[in-house]
Order: sequence, then structure tokens, then C-alpha cells
Amino acid sequence: MSLKVPKANNVQLFKEGYTHRQGLEDATLRNIQAVNELSESIRTSFGPNGRNKLLINHLGRLFVTSDAATIIRELEVVHPAAKILVMASQAQEAEMGDATNLVLILAGELLKRAENLLVLGLHPSEVIQGYELASAKALEELETLSVTELPKPLSQASLQGSLKPAIASKQYGSEDLLSSLVAEAALSIMPSNPAHFNVDNVRVVKIMGSGLHNSKVVHGMLFGRETEGIVKKALKAKVAVYTSGMDVSQTETKGTVLLHNADEMLNFTRGEEKHTEKIFKEIADSGVKVVVAGGGVGELALHYLDRMGIAVIKVLSKFDLRRLCRVVNATPLARLGAPTPEEAGFVDVMECIEIGGDRVTVFRQEEEGTGEKSRTATILLRGATSNLLDDMERAVDDGVNVIKALVKDGRLVPGAGATELELAKRVEAYGSGLKGLNQHAVKKFATALEIVPSTLADNAGLDATEVVSRLYAKHEKGSGSTWGVDIENETDGTFDTSTTQVYDSLSAKSWAIKLATEAAVTVLRVDSIIMSKPAGGPKVPQQSGNWDED
Repeated sequence: MSLKVPKANNVQLFKEGYTHRQGLEDATLRNIQAVNELSESIRTSFGPNGRNKLLINHLGRLFVTSDAATIIRELEVVHPAAKILVMASQAQEAEMGDATNLVLILAGELLKRAENLLVLGLHPSEVIQGYELASAKALEELETLSVTELPKPLSQASLQGSLKPAIASKQYGSEDLLSSLVAEAALSIMPSNPAHFNVDNVRVVKIMGSGLHNSKVVHGMLFGRETEGIVKKALKAKVAVYTSGMDVSQTETKGTVLLHNADEMLNFTRGEEKHTEKIFKEIADSGVKVVVAGGGVGELALHYLDRMGIAVIKVLSKFDLRRLCRVVNATPLARLGAPTPEEAGFVDVMECIEIGGDRVTVFRQEEEGTGEKSRTATILLRGATSNLLDDMERAVDDGVNVIKALVKDGRLVPGAGATELELAKRVEAYGSGLKGLNQHAVKKFATALEIVPSTLADNAGLDATEVVSRLYAKHEKGSGSTWGVDIENETDGTFDTSTTQVYDSLSAKSWAIKLATEAAVTVLRVDSIIMSKPAGGPKVPQQSGNWDED
């Protein structure tokens, strides 16, 4: 007979101040609850009818947006389990630039469904195994759902059509105009091999005033400031780009100069002036008509540049300087002096124009002039408020990222929740054929996929249950896999996406399902949370009045 050894009650394993939660109730279900809260708050922003969120970040900056990537970037989520979802969403943003909201709401719904199974007594391992099987099946079936591809060679109409659904989810009602701007800008800088398309080559400049209909694409770069001197325009001009400022150089050490008479005083600055004039004379003799400075432009330098008829513009951002070098095909120089023919760039048109009440400088390459495409295009957005312009910029960024994804993998699947519903139907059928407890998790995965059409219907003010059941009835027919949610509710809340050309990128959907499943599985694997005491010394006592008052 074995002897029972009594256990000590207060064994202190961790330092004082640690928080330790473990078990189903304290760790797993609490994590699921936190994740649900995050996904529910983001869910209302999903789709073209998604509501905007008004955010004020820690710096007091105001954001009015329905873009999930911006919302989670500006919200400081502190719960460790919710942070896992945020990281998955950020991975989707980095990889695809679109469908970040889908990752959040799908992962949240997967965990919500898993909660029911855990409460019923299933072990987390069985749920995890079921979710992984279902995810693999969903990704396998997704490959077969591609209905069309982005036609090659790329055209304005084909690009515009594939961009519309992505832009409509951010700026519903303005998608026609915005998608035509993005398609025009992307085509103007598209390399001979579209797979090398760089999103950084499509810039956005926002100028308040007027309306969206006055927005346009500039083939080149646009800066929100005018040139420094009196020369405001240059045609077919040679360009020199300097990373430094244009000013009289200052000595590092202080010195004292003793002047005996007036002649010495006049000669004191004359040497410096002659040296500066010599430098700018060399620049002018090399044929340069436009100078770009990366720092301040001194008065003396400006005087000589104006006298020699050279336009000078100040560009303080080193990133913009690098982009401008791509546009004019110049090499940025660190020293002040005449550029060699290889270092100098060329621009067809450099001019200052007035847009609204703002003076802006345009560097534009005419295709007929040099016979080469400009390497950067700028979309000039006009709007009434800065918040609206910011939101339109985010829609344009999403559109450009969709093009980047489509030139690599041009396959398109039905949008408007049709793909998710078809996957839910197929995964459900797959789950029914499985044996063992993980079949319940596979079926729950299928139910979780229904969140996409049901959220689209909810946000559009339709009856989600009715719309989803109608969609299931249509999908049961042989060729009904392209039917999705009609947010305009013209007939019965459903429509055929192939006739209305509502398509989504297959690769974006694939990544979203993969990342959402991984995030949900990571949260389910956690069975205890151990948090150490936050670092930092004692808090400074708050004083009631002014510290100087006795």
C-alpha cells in the first residue's frame, strides 16, 4: 500500500507580480472571447456597405475608415491572443495588400465555432486536426473554382474590371472612376515583363478642393510645392539631382577675423562668392536646366541659379528624391558640381501649375518625346476633406496591390461571397464522409465560411439567413457556383457574379484562408497564459498643484 504524500499549498514558482492562467475556462475560452471581440468590431466594416470607424490614435490623429489594415494598425491591441490575429492580418497586408478584413472575421468565426465544440467536451487537439484537414480541402477545392483569368496582354478595360470589386469595398459608388485612374497609372509604368511590376512606382498626391471627378493621372512625378527661384518652366531639359543642400558651406570650428579697413571687408566675402559662382557656372555650362536639391537652397546660390536661368526645386524626402531619379533617369550626387553626361537626367516637361489654390511642380515624360515610358505615375486625387482623401488613397493602394497580385497569378474566382459559400458546401460534404471526432470540426469550418456571405448581407441591410439559404439552393444546381450576395437587392438579394463581372483574386483568397486557419489554430493550441510583471520602476507621485507653489 503506497503512502500518500501531502502537497504543499503555496509553492511559489514565479516571481511576485506574475499572472498565471491555465485550463479551458481560464485560458482557451478567455482567448476566444478576446478574439471574438476584435473580429466582431471589424466585421461591420466588411464589404462595400461596411460602416466606417472613427479612430483617434495616441498622437491625436483622426482616421475615418473602413479599411481593416488601417484600423488594426492604429488600434493598440494589448491582448496576447488578439495580437496573433492582428499579426496574421498584417501578414496578409504585406503579402497581398487586400483581404485583411477576411482574415480577421474568418479567424474570429472559426474560434467562435470551436468554442461550442470545446464546451461540448471535444479536446482542442481534435478541433485543431479537423480545422487543418478542412483548410487543406478548402484550398484544394479553391484551385478548381477559378472561372476566368486576367487576359494577356493587359488592357485598360480588363484591368479596370478586375480592380472594381476591391476598390468598391472601400469606396462604394466611386469605384468606376478610381479603378480607371489606377488602371491608367499602372499601365503607363507597366514593365515589359508584368511580373516585375513595382507598387512603389504608382504615387498618390492629395490636394483638397473640387471633387473626385477632377482627379487625374500624371505620367511622372508631382510635388506639392513650387520651384524656389523665378524659373518656373523648362522643356526638354537636362536635370541634375543633389542629395545635399545648396548653400555656402559653413566651417566646423568658429574663427575670429580681424578686418582693418573697408577694402578687406569687401574682399572677405568676394572670394566665397567667386567660388560659388564658379561651381554654378560649371553646372550651367554642362547644359543643366533643372536642379533638384535635397536640402535648403541659400540666397547666394539662388541668385546665381536665377541669373543663369536654371530652375531649382527643393525635395526634402530622400524616398521622393530616389523616385525622381527613376523618373528622370539621373544619379543622385552627394557633391556640388557639374554632373557627367551619365549622371545627368532628362525631363520632357518641368512646370509649375496651380491646382485649386495650391502651386505644384510637375516632372512629366511625354511618350512621344523620348520614346520611353515614364517609370513613375502619380495619381492626383481631389476631394472636399482630408479624411475623404486619405480614405481614397487607401482604396487606390488596395487597387495597386490587387494589380501586383494579378500580374503574378491572374486567376480570378467569383466574388460577392459566392466562392466562400461553394467552399462551405464542398467542405461540409467532405466532413460528412469522415470518421472520428474531427468530422465535427470540419463541419464547423464549413459553417464558419458562411460568415462572408452572411456579413455582406447583414451590412447591406438584408436578411442574412434568407439570403444564405437562397444561395445554397442556387449552388445546389449544377452551374450555380457563381451566385453571390446582391448588396443592391435588385431581385431577391442574390445575383450571378459571372454576368456582373464581380471577381476576386484567387491568390488573395488562398492566403486569407491559410492565415486565418493558422491564427485560429495557434490560439487553440494555447492552454495557459503566463504574464510577467510589466517592467519599469515606481510611478512618480502625481502632485495636485504646481510644483513651484509652496
